[in-house]
Order: sequence, then C-alpha cells, then structure tokens
Amino acid sequence: MATKNLPMREALRQALLEEMRRDERVFVMGEEVGQWQGTHRVTRGFIEEFGEKRVRDTPISEMVIGGAAVGAAMAGLRPVAEFMTINFAFLALDALINHAAKIHYMFDGMFKVPAVFRAATGWGDQATATHSHMPEPIFAHFPGMYVGSPSNSADAYGMLKASIRDENPVLFTESIGLYGRPGPMPEDESGDYVLPIGKGNVVQEGTDVSIFTYARGVEWAKQAARTLSKDGVSVEIVDLRWLRPLDTDIIFESFKKTNRAVIVEESLPMYSFGSELAAQIQENCFDYMDAPIKRVSAADVPLPYSKYLELMALPDEDKVVSAVKEII
Repeated sequence: MATKNLPMREALRQALLEEMRRDERVFVMGEEVGQWQGTHRVTRGFIEEFGEKRVRDTPISEMVIGGAAVGAAMAGLRPVAEFMTINFAFLALDALINHAAKIHYMFDGMFKVPAVFRAATGWGDQATATHSHMPEPIFAHFPGMYVGSPSNSADAYGMLKASIRDENPVLFTESIGLYGRPGPMPEDESGDYVLPIGKGNVVQEGTDVSIFTYARGVEWAKQAARTLSKDGVSVEIVDLRWLRPLDTDIIFESFKKTNRAVIVEESLPMYSFGSELAAQIQENCFDYMDAPIKRVSAADVPLPYSKYLELMALPDEDKVVSAVKEII
C-alpha cells in the first residue's frame, strides 16, 4: 500500500471528510468549526462543502455542545463535537459522564450514543496552568466512555474513522504538539483504513525493557530508545493508542518478554493512568517482574508559565533514559 506524508491535522481532516461523505448522519459541531474553519484548521473548507446544516457553529458553551451532541446521537445522528481544547471539556462533564457514558446502560440498551467528542490536548507552549492539561485518565475512569489518543498521522486517521463508525461515545484527544508533525499515512482510496478500537501497537520490538506510552509519549520513548541503544539496551515501545478499552493483552505479552517496564505519560502522576497500568502489570505478571515498575510523567504541579520551568515540569527523553537505566 502506497503512503504519503501528512501532518496529523490533515490526517484528521481527511478522515472526517471521508466519513461525512460516506454517511449523511455524520455532522460536526463546535465553536468556530464553520466560518472560522476550525481553531486548529481540522474543519477547513467543511462549511463550503457541507453547508451550515452539517457544520454547526455553536455558542461558546461546552455544556451546550456536549448536551446537544448527546441528544443528537440518541435521536439517530452521529455528531462529531469539537471542544476547542480539553481544558474546556470540564464544563461538559455532566453531559459526557452522566449521560453519554451511561445512557445505554441505564436504558437497558434501548438508546445508543454514537457521538465523538474531539479535543486538543497536552501541555506546553506557555499556555499556563489553566490551559495545559492532559486529563484523559479522568474520562477513562468511567465505564461506557471510550478514550483514544493517537501518536501519529496514520493512527489519527484510522482511529478517528473507527470512532465515528462505532456505536459508543468516544472522547478522541489530539496532542497539540503533534498537529503539525508530518507522518506517513496509508493511501487507501476505498476509505476503509480503520484501526480497531481498543488495540495497541508495538512500535519497536526489544528484549530488555518495555516502554508503555501513548500520544506524545511515543516520541519521547523513541528518542530515549535511540540513546539507550548506544549502550546496548534493547527497548520495546508499545503505543497503547486507547486508554479505554485498554489492550491488556499487548501489555502483558510485552512485559513477559522483557520483565521490566517504564510507563511514560504526559499527564500528572497522582491517581494517574500510569498508576493503573502499574497495578495491572503487578497483579497479572508478578512472577515475571525483575525490577520495580518506573513511571515518567509531568511534575505534580500546575504548569508554570516560564518556558524554562515549563520544560522542567514535562517529561522528556532524558527522564525516560534515566528511568530505564534505574531498572536495567
């Protein structure tokens, strides 16, 4: 299959375009998705092709966006609702957690909520404490809500298409730091390059230690792996892709091969995804453990505005290398 390089935002745009052309029930909604072409330009040109009926500029109210998307999905449409950034999704928690994630269960399967909630996520670029979150683990805490976070263009394309076609609500987060990063993407004219929900990917095989990560953490893991290879350390990198459903099979298989694990995440360390993953490995693979599980995350502080302090608070290649060396 031929490939071409596309920035992640263009891969997302292509996936969304194809799904809207394929299924007239799919529509997009959110702040500035129409006339302004989307804050991150993912919906550039959409209103010209699909019109205001299927490209809905909404009021500046995430509670309204979330609630309207849930209602539209229950009524048979397939909304793709955009939160400008994940920070604003906190205002829609009731719609997402108390309604989207629970309606199918509470109504004994009579209703479905096939809605996708897209949000730019991640720390950095001096956006300050209130605009620098990566809170996917909060949403993954609740059964009924799928949570995906791609690390590259091809995954963004295939995962978003799968999310739109699925019958369950999906929080689909996109790292701001990866929007402009080009990457190879399958050229599939049929539009059927769809990655299964809940399946991770072994990015790089290794024998000495497994690095489990997702989204921007994959980049730091790759950088660390190149550095460690100079010292003869063989690193296996597992891109989890989905926080829920979590691909425990790929996690346990990798850990049983390397017997050591480092978990890399951009989010905060307390009550975190890394904590959950470490517990899963300890409970299910204890007999295979040759060293303690190490975690690399953002510092347990609101992100500072100072660029120097901001970088100190974030994960990076050096911190991943240090964590691996501690357990090798």
